[in-house]
Amino acid sequence: MDSKIIWAVVIGVAALGPACSGGGPAESGGQPTPAPASQPVALAAAPPAESAQELFKNRCSPCHGPQGRGDGPASAALNPKPRNYADAEWQKSVTDDQIKKTILYGGAAVGKSPVMPSQPDLESKPEALAGLVQLIREVGKAP
Repeated sequence: MDSKIIWAVVIGVAALGPACSGGGPAESGGQPTPAPASQPVALAAAPPAESAQELFKNRCSPCHGPQGRGDGPASAALNPKPRNYADAEWQKSVTDDQIKKTILYGGAAVGKSPVMPSQPDLESKPEALAGLVQLIREVGKAP
């Protein structure tokens, strides 16, 4: 996981700790309980976006496997079998844009297996989509 995301979560949890611990205005004589000086305070911390690794683990690895080799637990029941991203010939034959299109619109939209689901929510998450493509390319470089 990216260290920036980890720190954002740590800071967010630290900032929420006093608000969730029950020491509200009624219990402290009408005054809010300030956070201890040793805890950082997050200003308008947004929830961290799913990382590409989390997306791959949750959405891709059930079929493509944790290493992207087409051997996930669901692959046994699939015909055709999921793509093995370590296949060097396939890696050479496909562009990053083709991989993105397959992820976004699903296999049927690109003339591949209709079992490959679409992930249209990733269209609004270009960093996550690019991260998935990078992960797929890294599988092709692994021994």
